Amino acid sequence: MKLSRGRCRLRYLLAKTKMTQAELSRRTEYSPQQISNWVNNREMMSYDAAATISYVLGCQMEDLYELMLLH
Repeated sequence: MKLSRGRCRLRYLLAKTKMTQAELSRRTEYSPQQISNWVNNREMMSYDAAATISYVLGCQMEDLYELMLLH
């Protein structure tokens, strides 16, 4: 069994915590463009970025992406 990252759930998590992309950018020191790239699935987060963002949002790193089961 192998799991892979699917779509980023950052848009959902930001809405759930009532935080804007701009606020997440300020709190994490990642650029607004970088946050937008993750939200719109143009790039995947690095491990360090995922750790930082999950800390700020109060969630687990695993919550940041849908998980897909590969056969």
